[in-house]
Amino acid sequence: MLARYKPLLIVLGIVVLIQLLLSLGGWEFFFTQLIMSAYYSLVVIGLTLLMGYAGQISLGHAGFFAIGGYTSALLTTIDLSGLWDKGTLSLLSSLFITMEQKDPYGNIIYSFSPWVAFVVAILIAVGVAFLIGIPVLRLKGHYLAMATLGFGIIIQTVLLGTTALGAADGISNVPDFTLVPGIQITDRMADRVMNYYIAWFFVLLGLFLIINLLNSRVGRALRSIHGNEEAANSLGINTSRYKLYTFVLSAVLAAAGGVFLTHYLGSIGPSEAGVIKSVRYVAIVAVGGMDNLFGTLLMGNLLNFLSLRGYFGTFDEAVFGIILIGIMLFAPKGILRIKGIKYLSSFIREKLAVFKREKEK
Repeated sequence: MLARYKPLLIVLGIVVLIQLLLSLGGWEFFFTQLIMSAYYSLVVIGLTLLMGYAGQISLGHAGFFAIGGYTSALLTTIDLSGLWDKGTLSLLSSLFITMEQKDPYGNIIYSFSPWVAFVVAILIAVGVAFLIGIPVLRLKGHYLAMATLGFGIIIQTVLLGTTALGAADGISNVPDFTLVPGIQITDRMADRVMNYYIAWFFVLLGLFLIINLLNSRVGRALRSIHGNEEAANSLGINTSRYKLYTFVLSAVLAAAGGVFLTHYLGSIGPSEAGVIKSVRYVAIVAVGGMDNLFGTLLMGNLLNFLSLRGYFGTFDEAVFGIILIGIMLFAPKGILRIKGIKYLSSFIREKLAVFKREKEK
């Protein structure tokens, strides 16, 4: 049992070590990108479960990320003052359903609390995932990829064309997310270390959930589906149900990441639902190894951190596209897998041998 959670302890140790090194070295400015990378990791680990174990590819998970972020942003910035009288709003506030805050002009308004918005965002993500997943997961291969890609494009188009959601500007002035008194998801400089640990707490929680799932009967069913879906069906495994539930779980993780990152940044824009975002997530899963949960976590944080720091410059989108093509061609098992490394080295040796023979002719 302890061996099952050993990787989690290793990740926790690395997280603490990084925090100590950055704090002692005076490099606290790196925390912003590390926190953002952690929230993006929730999408990545969910997609790893879907692609690496259920064997289903999705190019629309940026859409679920945006659903979570936009839902929470809308509900926590909307003015409810015109819907209920002040007494009702105060009562709802005492029940933590609404909260009192100031709008950009300094006026006191009442909006839904972040916890209510979070629950609603997750429920909407679940509902959309079921509606999309039931027909779409009947498809396979590039048909499935095209269908999920279409879903992502629809979400981004709706966001760009809806004035209530800020259209191209998105939604700003999103309030902090108070998890418990004294602990908030916020971008305040003084709370960077606390938010670093908050972000990684949610990542570790997601990993804990997935590890337990993979070590259960459900996990064994998912492995059998990934190995041979027809054989799994012949053994009485309801492959359609398992694929659907896995799709929904991965959508929930993506939506949760969207909620948390939106409250951390205080805003969200339609670019979060863009096609390139979904391609980026798939590229990260591919480079880390589709069934390598901790490999994708490592590569996801590394690549997202470098991207957020601007190291790729104007070639940021091209880099992730090149990574995806390169991994599919040269190391389909992921570069962190021994098999992937062997595959890559044998491929290079083979091509060098062919080149040498051609040259000798």
